Amino acid sequence: MNENDMIRARRQDDGSIVRVMPDGSTQALEDRTDWKRLDAMTDEEIEANAQADEDNPPLRSEELARMKPVPNPRAIRQRLRLTQEQFSARFHLPIGTVRDWEQGKKEPDSAAKTLLRVIETNPEAVIQALER
Repeated sequence: MNENDMIRARRQDDGSIVRVMPDGSTQALEDRTDWKRLDAMTDEEIEANAQADEDNPPLRSEELARMKPVPNPRAIRQRLRLTQEQFSARFHLPIGTVRDWEQGKKEPDSAAKTLLRVIETNPEAVIQALER
């Protein structure tokens, strides 16, 4: 791709996207998305479109039953009545990691999910193990 193939764009304060021309002026870009159309669709139309999508078919009941939900770090921490700092210190987790999980910036990896499941079901066992 050479420089002539690239388009410089900028988001305006109102959320619209404009093309930045070589002289610095701007030109409105055509909105090619169909997101607005979703607001006009009924639930039945949305479901029919999802069922018809061959590339991403909805999960079957058996597939859903096999899936394990991702533990919710915030719910676990709140159930234990701990602040983020207390939760972080008690379970030897970096405070930034706990914040990222709770803000949805990152998802716990498989080892962290396991740890969170154990904390959720038996926090005292984790505390005892970490004290050794």
